[in-house]
Amino acid sequence: MDVGERFPEFVLKDENGEEFVSSSLDGVRYVIFFYSKDGTPGCTREAEDFSSLFPKFMMRNIPVIGVSRDTAMSHQRFREKNSLKIKLLSDPEHDLAKRAGAWGSKIMYGKEVQGTIRSTFIVGKDRIVEASWKKVKVDGHAQKVLDKAVSLTKN
Repeated sequence: MDVGERFPEFVLKDENGEEFVSSSLDGVRYVIFFYSKDGTPGCTREAEDFSSLFPKFMMRNIPVIGVSRDTAMSHQRFREKNSLKIKLLSDPEHDLAKRAGAWGSKIMYGKEVQGTIRSTFIVGKDRIVEASWKKVKVDGHAQKVLDKAVSLTKN
């Protein structure tokens, strides 16, 4: 997904096993990020960073949502273990990840594999992508997303 494109609609299970429908976000700007796996070092740092900034996002009514192919039960354990505040969605068939361009070929340990490409999007109130980061490096990323979100709320 690139800036200016319409973010796909989706229905996924959240960390409580409940259906989360993207239309519930209509009229709301939100952040959605794709990560590989609950509990891995980089993914944990990224989720913790977004969680630590969560109050600043919510002061601007900008929910933050993480998506991986992990199960709802895995997400629930991941949230509890790391005191995460963000919503986590389960995309087991990586359908949303594929439609968002966050699934594809990448190099892991010197080999080409298919997997989640760490990506983040700010989706506007009209479901149009307002900002996009692909092949994200975790360190400092959540703050960059917050800074961009703040700049967008001033428009």
